[in-house]
Amino acid sequence: MLIEDSHNEFKEIWKDEFLKVIAAFANAFGGRLFVGVSDTGKVKGIENANVLLEEIPNKSRNILGVVVSAKVSDEKGKQYLIVDVPQYNMPVSLRGRYFRRSGSTIQELTGNSLSEFLLKRFGKTWDDVIEEAFSTEDIDLKAIESFKRLAVDRLPYVVHENNPEVLLNKLGLTHNGKYKRAAVLLFGKNPQKHFLQAKVKIGRFVTDSEIVSSDIVEGNLFYQIEHTLDILKAKYLVGNISYEGIHRREILEVPYGALREAILNALVHRSYMSTAAIQIRVYNSQLLILNEGSLPMEISVEDLKVEHLSIPRNALLADVFYKAGLIESWGRGTLRIVDECLNAKLPEPVFKNTGHYFSIALFKADKQGSGKEVTDKVTDKVTDKVTDKVTDKVTDKFQKSLTENQKSIVRLIQDSPVITTKSLALELQISQRKIKENIAKLKELGILIRIGPAKGGHWEVIN
Repeated sequence: MLIEDSHNEFKEIWKDEFLKVIAAFANAFGGRLFVGVSDTGKVKGIENANVLLEEIPNKSRNILGVVVSAKVSDEKGKQYLIVDVPQYNMPVSLRGRYFRRSGSTIQELTGNSLSEFLLKRFGKTWDDVIEEAFSTEDIDLKAIESFKRLAVDRLPYVVHENNPEVLLNKLGLTHNGKYKRAAVLLFGKNPQKHFLQAKVKIGRFVTDSEIVSSDIVEGNLFYQIEHTLDILKAKYLVGNISYEGIHRREILEVPYGALREAILNALVHRSYMSTAAIQIRVYNSQLLILNEGSLPMEISVEDLKVEHLSIPRNALLADVFYKAGLIESWGRGTLRIVDECLNAKLPEPVFKNTGHYFSIALFKADKQGSGKEVTDKVTDKVTDKVTDKVTDKVTDKFQKSLTENQKSIVRLIQDSPVITTKSLALELQISQRKIKENIAKLKELGILIRIGPAKGGHWEVIN
């Protein structure tokens, strides 16, 4: 029996709005649309199967530019339609709106997620784009020398390359004499002049809303990894001292290897389109690393704990870090994090992936929480503005019944946190004023919160 998943979608009847399903499949890995089948996979049948057999492919071709194949099937005298949708390398839009299949849901792409999708479809990543305002005078020669020392094992020629422009060209960081964004982040004197968001924020939290100490690490990415680790060791993490003979050993309450790998992953794989910095939150029982940008749709959280392909969001950054010996083997970083924690007799780290950010929770020695406590703490809190809102106590308001429209709004926001009030109104066939009234009520109940500005931000479902 078929079920709805990343490759199958069921609809009891046909509506032209379901062209977005075809567009979503085309923008992902392809799939099948079944018309005349209920959500549970039961064949209901349609009376106009032969009409739709011609109509759906025609509309798909004329409106979307997607060529699909369709056929009529029969089960106990009930006819239904199967529409096969191929994967398209070029982006497919429905009247200017872009959709993508993610699991069994359809997400509308907007803002940063849309920009990343379009770049990827045209064979580019964010870090591969030219930064016009960056020049040779902006290169940090100390960073160049640091890289040469790190990369000598994998790139022996770097020792004798004394021209920074030639070196960066060999690393693929220039094009026609101009520097790419990756060059700015890796070797710039002041990357934050060009990308203010390219920094790490560290905070010591007594509670989710009470912070007692904080630091900000800026500079190029080589500097950031080194000094972030130094600050955490010196100021935020306790080291347990032991001796083996005359040798003094200091073991951090969070495994150093796991911590280093997690920060490297955050620096390399974060979405630099976002205005949010990487956050490292140090609590009594855990250390939480959050960075903007979800996992690639080809990879699930479960995949991170087994052998998996590496699909870097920023391919140039990943390549240079690999050549510098900072990334040992693509696709094994998360496995190493898990192994380091288990070898230290600590619980497995908790990986969390949402539509907008990715987080890793590492637990401290002798202060571990239960699995449920861990899950509760790795909450959808990305920016400081959200902190006070998400720490409000859950009250009896959550137990109040919601209207059908409110339930639908919550469901649609869970599927697509960046969905607009206009899109919600179109989906539910009610006015934008009614949508705003319902959202205001959901916010009052503490079920919805807004992260970021009206344009470029997104919704989070708390309860």
